Amino acid sequence: MSRGGGKGQSLKDKLDGNELDLSLCDLNEVPVRELAALPKATVLDLSCNNLISLPSDFCSLMHLVKLDLSKNRLQQLPLDFGRLVNLQHLDLLNNRLVTLPVSFAQLKNLKWLDLKDNPLDPVLAKVAGDCLDEKQCKQAAVKVLQHMKAIQSEQDRQRQRKLQAEREMEKKREAEQRAKEAQERELRKREKAEEKERRRREYDAQKAAKQEVEKKTKKETVQTRKPASSSRPPQPPRQKHSWSRSVLRILLFLLLCVLCVLATCKLTELQRQPLCVSVNTLYEDVVAALQNHKTLQNMLQQNSQH
Repeated sequence: MSRGGGKGQSLKDKLDGNELDLSLCDLNEVPVRELAALPKATVLDLSCNNLISLPSDFCSLMHLVKLDLSKNRLQQLPLDFGRLVNLQHLDLLNNRLVTLPVSFAQLKNLKWLDLKDNPLDPVLAKVAGDCLDEKQCKQAAVKVLQHMKAIQSEQDRQRQRKLQAEREMEKKREAEQRAKEAQERELRKREKAEEKERRRREYDAQKAAKQEVEKKTKKETVQTRKPASSSRPPQPPRQKHSWSRSVLRILLFLLLCVLCVLATCKLTELQRQPLCVSVNTLYEDVVAALQNHKTLQNMLQQNSQH
C-alpha cells in the first residue's frame, strides 16, 4: 500500500458495502487515519496479520460494530478500548492476551466474544469459557462484561477507598498542622506573657529601688537640714559659754597661783627673798589703791561684814 491518497483509495477499493477486509495483508500496524476516513466501514477484518499492539487512536474508530483481530500477536489492548461503545462482535482468537483493560466493561453493546487460544489469566479464562459455538461466544460476551464490570467496580471502590484514605490523611495532616500551629501560637503567647511578666517584675523592682533611693535621699536631706536649722543658732552661745569658762578657769588658776605665791612670800621664810619682796610690795600697792577707791572700798566693807 502506498501512502497518502493512494493508500486511502486502496482501502476504499477494499470496502464492500459496510465491510472492510484487511486480513492477510501482512500488516504490522493499523492504518487508523485511513480507517477513520471510512465511517461506513462498520465491519473490519484485521485477522491473520502481524499486529503486536493497537495504537491508542484506534479507539477513535467508534463506528465499528464488528471487529476481527484473530490470529495476530496482540499482547494487550489499549487502555481506553472501551470507547468502542458500538462494538457488538469481537474476535480475539489466537493472540497473546493475558488480561483485558478495565475499560472493556464499557462495551455495553457487546453480544459476541471469542478469547480462545490466548494465555489468559486463569480467572478470566474460566469466565470466558471455550466459545465453541454461537451460544458459548454470546455467553462469553455477557460473562466477560460482567466480570470486567465487577473488576471495574472493585477498582472504583479501591480508588474511592484510596481517595478517602488520602483525604482522611490530608485532613489528619491538616489537623496535625493546625494543632501544631495552635501549640506554637500558645507557646509564643505563653512566652510573650512570661516575658511581659518578667519585664513587669523588673519594672516594679526598679521602681521600688528608685523609691527606696529617693526615700533614703529625702531622709538624709531632712537629717542634714534639721541639725543645720536647730543647732547652728545656739552654737555661738555654746562656743561663747565654753570660751568664758576657759577664761575664767585660767583667771582662777592665775589667781590661785598669785595667792600661793603671795602666801608663800608672806608666811614663809622666803619673804626676804628679792622676788618675794617685790611681790609683797606689789601686793601692798594694789591694796592701797583699792582702799582709795570708794566703790571698791564699800565692796570690801560689805565683804568684810559678811
